[in-house]
Amino acid sequence: MIETIHFYHTNDLHSHFQHWPRIHELVTARKKWHVEEGESSFTIDLGDHIDRSHIFTEGTLGKGNVNLLNEALYDVATIGNNEGITLSYDELENLYEDAQFKVVVGNLFNQNGEVPNWLLPTTFLTTMHGTKIGVTALTAEYTQFYEQLGWRVTDAFVALKAHIEQLKGETDVIICMSHLGIQADEEMAEQFPEIDVIFGAHTHHILHEGKLVNRSLLAAAGKFGYYVGHVTLEYDLEKKEVIKKHALLYDTNELQESVDEEGFLNNLVNVGKNLLSVPAFYQKEHLPKEWFKDSALSTYFGNALTTFCNTECALFNAGLFLTDLHRGEISHFDIHQMMPHPINPCVIELTGEQLKDIYNLSLNESWPNLEIKGLGFRGVVMGKMITHQFKVVEDDLFIRGRLIEPTVKVRLATLDMFTFGYFFPAFKELPKTYFMPEFIRDILIAYGQKNEYRNN
Repeated sequence: MIETIHFYHTNDLHSHFQHWPRIHELVTARKKWHVEEGESSFTIDLGDHIDRSHIFTEGTLGKGNVNLLNEALYDVATIGNNEGITLSYDELENLYEDAQFKVVVGNLFNQNGEVPNWLLPTTFLTTMHGTKIGVTALTAEYTQFYEQLGWRVTDAFVALKAHIEQLKGETDVIICMSHLGIQADEEMAEQFPEIDVIFGAHTHHILHEGKLVNRSLLAAAGKFGYYVGHVTLEYDLEKKEVIKKHALLYDTNELQESVDEEGFLNNLVNVGKNLLSVPAFYQKEHLPKEWFKDSALSTYFGNALTTFCNTECALFNAGLFLTDLHRGEISHFDIHQMMPHPINPCVIELTGEQLKDIYNLSLNESWPNLEIKGLGFRGVVMGKMITHQFKVVEDDLFIRGRLIEPTVKVRLATLDMFTFGYFFPAFKELPKTYFMPEFIRDILIAYGQKNEYRNN
């Protein structure tokens, strides 16, 4: 007898909820339909479902996303870096307390090496015919970030090897939920032929009909809910082996429109706005945003950044500011609208000569109009690079008006998005300190509270 097993998978939604009503209807209707047909189906999410740039996710600290997964009857989920390193330790610890699905992460631990009580390193799914499916999951190794937040993330493939050895003798089918990216997934398939399906995420890759590497089927559904993946396995119950694997994607734009999609989206925004419409600080003057030149707002933020990081100078881009900072009572919602980016502050240690090179690099005329995607940036364009309290004049570096010798050690406050080597390659190798879990909007609020002035 041949058993047909279905998996529906999503990944990297990043709180783009435009298509969620259609995703919900598809996966819940299919689950019901497969039961009626005598077939088993499972719905899984591969992580980065949350993104704190969306007001609903920010207001609920991701618990609203968990509730959406509950309502859509998901069976298993794993975490991406947006769940793992954009929430504080306590916020991640509590994120899934109301989850009605299993959370599986095979390479994340408390710093004492114990498995957190909210996750499972592996789990099992059992079909209606008794076929036992072993499930493991892996998340990307942002080691320094996880450690700073109080977690320990371990080598994904080392963890996987142990999990495969455990699952091989106990299961009929093995699947891996990977938030590692396409390159790692392909390497995984070569090294671990025991895995029947690798469900992929993180690099937002699209595999319309899957990809067979070695003996493993790779499946992935892009990003932002543009697609829902559907993997079908045919399992021979007598021979106890998978005899056929098939993958396809459903384009959510082509699915039937759900009832009142606009109302659904508006409700999410209203929930988030209500939760964040509490006073943060009082602002005594209006500071307009300027993307292509220095401004009073960039100076205000530069002061906030250097104060928090305890440095004399800072480097950031003017495209951070999506709205003006208006005069009067400022709410947490206002600040989120202005700076929705899940970006953390960072301090780079370098010499005066190296900072002079950074200054000259920041003058790149093509950067201000550059449209940035990823790195935590949720704005439109880079904008002017703001060199707060430092400049180069006739090949001499000045910080707050003082001449700095080339060999002098300097501490520069900046954004974590600039430390990955894309714009300032030197930053990747230089000594640095990340500040977590504070986002740049948090330090702006702290600065505003410290310096607020009321004219009563």
